[in-house]
Amino acid sequence: MTHSLDNVRAIARVSSNALLQKHNVVATGIGYKYTRGQRTDTVCIVCSVEKKVSISELKQEDRVPEDIDGLPTDVVETGPIRALQSTTGRFRPAPGGVSIGHRDITAGTLGCVVRRDGQLHILSNNHVLANSNDASIGDPILQPGPHDGGRLPEDKLAVLSDFVPIKFEGAPSSCGVAGAVVNTANTLAGWFGSDTRLKAVSAQVEANKVDAAIARPIQDSDVSEEILHIGPIKGLAQGELGMAIKKCGRTTGFTQGEIQQIDVTVKVQYGGGRVALFTEQLLAGAMSQGGDSGSAMLDESDKLVGLLFAGSDNSTIINRVENVFSSLNLSL
Repeated sequence: MTHSLDNVRAIARVSSNALLQKHNVVATGIGYKYTRGQRTDTVCIVCSVEKKVSISELKQEDRVPEDIDGLPTDVVETGPIRALQSTTGRFRPAPGGVSIGHRDITAGTLGCVVRRDGQLHILSNNHVLANSNDASIGDPILQPGPHDGGRLPEDKLAVLSDFVPIKFEGAPSSCGVAGAVVNTANTLAGWFGSDTRLKAVSAQVEANKVDAAIARPIQDSDVSEEILHIGPIKGLAQGELGMAIKKCGRTTGFTQGEIQQIDVTVKVQYGGGRVALFTEQLLAGAMSQGGDSGSAMLDESDKLVGLLFAGSDNSTIINRVENVFSSLNLSL
């Protein structure tokens, strides 16, 4: 049977209330029917459900009929539908996905709550919580971040407890022989009245695996183990090529995408001419902007797969969660 759009709208309007009474149905609308994952040209009534289950698990009265007055139906899984809150406001308890930052930066994203030695900590990037190596342990962490109005002392949420130092290109060499040679040359230059001084730098750039830091909340009750617009983390997972992922970040809020590349080696610009090389990274498409750094990246099952830390207009770079957790000795 062919239906005009006006007729389709009338059927959908009349049937909407009864469909919403069925267990698990959270929305109804008009859309194209999908068959085996492919969109068809058939217009239907779409019923959105929190979670798809087999028809045998549903009571008769909770089953969506195959058609209504000759108009086909379709069932899609959307999860719970929540009102979207601003990510830049002040939250107590503070969930993952909201504005946070060291007192001397602008703002980044609170990734999630983790544990070390049985104590709760906040996880985010080094450049969000530790000011790209320039912070000191014990420095205050504000929620929201300074750019979003966070001020001391009223918005102090935590103190910096640890971070993985970022190795930048052209950083002073750690080689003892090179350092000794340079020191001797500089001493001789001073004896002969020269103002020129040398500096030993690494000939081979050292690679990073993570941009990560943790902070200890002033009170455990001031943080939430949920992520805004997503909910609680349900474990850890290894990022794989083609995996569907999602996050909530301070700037772009809730976004979804997929892992387009694995084993990525990338040079990341940190401002002020500083560049750092990273290996073993994951790459997704355009699902982030500045300020989303530190966001927890989850798969479709709400398992943590990584920590967002960099990107461009059309890409998002993610630390693997296994590298983050091993670097800082963390657990969920």
